[in-house]
Amino acid sequence: MNLKFIYCIFIILSFTGIHGVVLAFENGNEIGLDTNFRTVVDSRGIAVEVPLEIERVATISDGLVEEMMYILRVDDKIVGLGSKGTIYTGDYTYQTENGSNFTISEGKNIALALSPGLKDLSLFADYGSALNLESLAALDPDLVIIRLGDSTLLSCQDETAIRSIDRIESLGIPVVVLHSPNCNDNSDPTMISEEIRIIGQTFGKEDEAERVIATLESAKDFITQRTKDLTDNEKKEVLLLGLSSLHRTETAAGISWGLRSPESYMIEEIVNANNAFQSDTNGFQIISYEQILSTDPDVIVLGTASGYHSPGELYDAPYYKNLRELSAVKNQHVVSLPYEPRNAARRIEFPIDLMVIAKATYPELFEDVDLRDWTLSFYQDVFGVDYDQAKELWKAELMEWSQEKDI
Repeated sequence: MNLKFIYCIFIILSFTGIHGVVLAFENGNEIGLDTNFRTVVDSRGIAVEVPLEIERVATISDGLVEEMMYILRVDDKIVGLGSKGTIYTGDYTYQTENGSNFTISEGKNIALALSPGLKDLSLFADYGSALNLESLAALDPDLVIIRLGDSTLLSCQDETAIRSIDRIESLGIPVVVLHSPNCNDNSDPTMISEEIRIIGQTFGKEDEAERVIATLESAKDFITQRTKDLTDNEKKEVLLLGLSSLHRTETAAGISWGLRSPESYMIEEIVNANNAFQSDTNGFQIISYEQILSTDPDVIVLGTASGYHSPGELYDAPYYKNLRELSAVKNQHVVSLPYEPRNAARRIEFPIDLMVIAKATYPELFEDVDLRDWTLSFYQDVFGVDYDQAKELWKAELMEWSQEKDI
C-alpha cells in the first residue's frame, strides 16, 4: 500500500479521535467523569464530590448551616440534625429582691424561627453525646455538612472530630467540613464568609452566597468606619458577661469570654473598645465577683448563657447584690445581646451583636441608628424575608426591648 495513503488515513483517524474527545468534553462526557456530581473544596482543603441534585442533607451545626440553607431556599432538604442547639427555645426565670419571679420566654434559635420544620427532625448527635451512626444512616442522606468548632464537635482537630468524619465517610456518604472561627487563631467572626462560600458552592448557588457575604461585610464595615479613629484614651472598657446559673456560685458570678474568642475580637477589633476580661483563652471561663469588681467596666453586655438574661437580673436579683456598686450597673449601662443559644458570635447574625455592643459602648457615634429599624432591615437584607417575617425574627431573638429603650 502507498505509504502516503497510509499516512493520510492515520492523520484523518487521529483528527477524528481528537475531535471526538473535544466533543465529549463539550458535552460534559469526559472519560471517567461522573457528571452527576460537582467538586467542592471544603475547609480542610479536601475536594469532595457532592451530588448535583442534593435531596437529603444531614447537618452538624448550631445554626449557621441551617440559616444559610434557608437563604439558598434548600432548607427543605434537611432530614436530620446533629445539634439540639439548632432547635432551642428559651424560657428563663429569675427571682427579684422582693421575692417575685420574672420570666422571659418565647426565644428561639433564629434557624428554627426561619425553618420551623427543624423541630420535627431526628437528632443523631449533640453536645456531650456520641454520634449515633445507625440513626444517621437510617436518614439515608446524600450529604452530611459538619461544622467543626460548634458545640457538638468543639475541637477542630481532636480524635473525636476526626473519627466522626471517618465513620460517616466509611458509609460512602460525602462529608463537607466547615471550620468555624474557633478553628482559627484570631477567631475573627467575619471568617464565616469562607464557610458561606463553601455552602454556596455545595448547592451551586455561588452568587447568592456572595450576596450574603457582601451584606455581612457591609454591616461590619459600617461599624468599623465609625469607631476606627478612637484613641486609646477614648476606648471604653466592655465586659461581656454570661449570667449562667450553671456556673454561678458563692464566689463565681457566671462566665466571660477571653481575648482569643470571636466575642473579644468583635469588642476589640471591630467596635474598637477594650475587653475588660483579659484572659488569654479562645473560649469562655468562669469569672468571679472579685474579678468583675476589680475591672469596673464602663459597659456590661449580657450574652445568652444557660438562658437569655436581661439587665433586670443584674439590677434586681438578690444573688447579684454585691455588683450593684459597679459603674455600669449604677449608670444602667447594661444591655443584652439577642437570644442566640450556642455560639452566636459565629453565625450569620453576628452583625446584630456588633451593633448592640457598638451602640451601647459609643452611643454618641451611633446616635442616628435606630436599633429596631436597623435590625429589621438586616433581617430583610440577609435572609430575604419581608417586613412581617423580620418582626417575627426580631421577637424570636427577644429584641423587643430595643423598641422601648434607646441605648
